Amino acid sequence: MSLFHRAHDRAQDALGPHEDPKDQPEALLSAVFDLVREVNRDAGKLPGEAVVVARRVLDVLRELVETSTDRELDVRAVVAIRGFLEDYLPTTLRAYLALDEDTVDVVRPSGRTPKQSLIEQLDVLWGSAMDLLDASRAHDADALMAQGSFLQTKFTGSDLDL
Repeated sequence: MSLFHRAHDRAQDALGPHEDPKDQPEALLSAVFDLVREVNRDAGKLPGEAVVVARRVLDVLRELVETSTDRELDVRAVVAIRGFLEDYLPTTLRAYLALDEDTVDVVRPSGRTPKQSLIEQLDVLWGSAMDLLDASRAHDADALMAQGSFLQTKFTGSDLDL
């Protein structure tokens, strides 16, 4: 390896890892809207309730991404959002859409129909998305409380004042 390559590698290490453009809020919002269009396009093939719940999931994800206007998205939130957009939601919907229409209302050994299973899975995704949004809001509230404690200590009398 040449001296130049080693120096270049050290410089890259000092700069930190490359950020994936897909992690940027604009790209995440674009992915949300792409999936909204996909859900809308497939609305005639999906149960009505599934469309509603899928759109709720996407609304929560959009709201979560839009919190980036106030502060940078936490890396764990970005990973979770991308999981929802690139895997969990589209895989759930596409698996249902791949079924033969004649089988969606047939009770399976689980005691549920594929249609019921789809709704349950979407409800779980919606609950998980809400948990992620709540955690983000709690982090904001915790940060606000910490800032309030700092300001209280900084600009009011201290216990050490005599």
